Amino acid sequence: MAIRNTVTALLLSLALAVSGGAHADSVTLNPDHPERYTVVKGDTLWDISARFLRDPWRWPDVWDINPQIDNPHLIYPGDTISLTYREGQPVLQLERPGAQSAAMSGGDANVVKLSPQVRISKLERPIPTIPVDAIQQFLLNAHVISQEELDKSGYVVSMEEGRLIAGTGNKIYARDIHDRSASRYQVFRTGTVYRNLNAKKDDILGYEALGVADARVEAFGDPATLAITKATRETLIGDRLIPVPEDAMQNLNFVPSAPDKAIEGNIVALFDAISRAGRYQVVVLNLGHNDGIRPGNVLAAFHSGETVRDTVNTKAKPVELPDVQEGLMVVFRVFDKVSYALVMQATRDIRLYDTVRNP
Repeated sequence: MAIRNTVTALLLSLALAVSGGAHADSVTLNPDHPERYTVVKGDTLWDISARFLRDPWRWPDVWDINPQIDNPHLIYPGDTISLTYREGQPVLQLERPGAQSAAMSGGDANVVKLSPQVRISKLERPIPTIPVDAIQQFLLNAHVISQEELDKSGYVVSMEEGRLIAGTGNKIYARDIHDRSASRYQVFRTGTVYRNLNAKKDDILGYEALGVADARVEAFGDPATLAITKATRETLIGDRLIPVPEDAMQNLNFVPSAPDKAIEGNIVALFDAISRAGRYQVVVLNLGHNDGIRPGNVLAAFHSGETVRDTVNTKAKPVELPDVQEGLMVVFRVFDKVSYALVMQATRDIRLYDTVRNP
């Protein structure tokens, strides 16, 4: 058996060497990878990818699209992921109950054999890329707006019956509500101002917009009348309003991947932390749409290497040690100049203003 395993390993190594021209940057498997894995509720794409691959963001390099499967990019509980090899390279394939019925209909692509199992599997929600619980509040109640967007946003000028604060069920009156195509608005107030390290006061990346309530327009005008349908905090006079964006919860099916080009930036803010962050904490990066960042991009965090004295050659200049990688993060929400990322792996504390770049 040992000889057989050795021969198999040699053949696989030979195949990888022969195909090196087409796959110079080969994907490395997790040493403890399974041959097959059945998805269960609570799984994330990152976790499944990490079972098979040393580098989870290499998932797109090994994912095989099965045209017989409806929505092959989405993975549901009950699906099975299997590992095979093609031209010496690892390939991950999706097997779904009932998905082969069309292929087993005698080879006629125009004949489809229906199976109730397919319909049953679709009742499940597809698994997300990263844990929803860790980012849900940043999808629903947090946003980043530019100075221009802030200047154009509507604002609360008064409330019914002379109230000073408003909550669910109360009416509010707002000015500068110009978009009559939108009937739902989010009431927000600005929080943290995002800037680069040592930036000038007016050099602003964006403003944190903290959602305090959802409101529905009852009548347009100056002022417009809105009813608060859901409140997480009290609405105050002066709070701002923006049209409710498309449901961010629908954008969780992105695939982890490295950026398309070399990227380098910094962590400019931390949530629920003062100076350091760990696994499943959210950080703010000074990278956004303008830099080519998109949801699913994986970035590595690095702490600048220390400068030390050469105590052996005392006449030599101080030595700068290499940067130290601290962890990995997945971008899940992107704005023009900044983005939110969730720390997925942390070998040590990730710090404010640490550098981030391609993994």
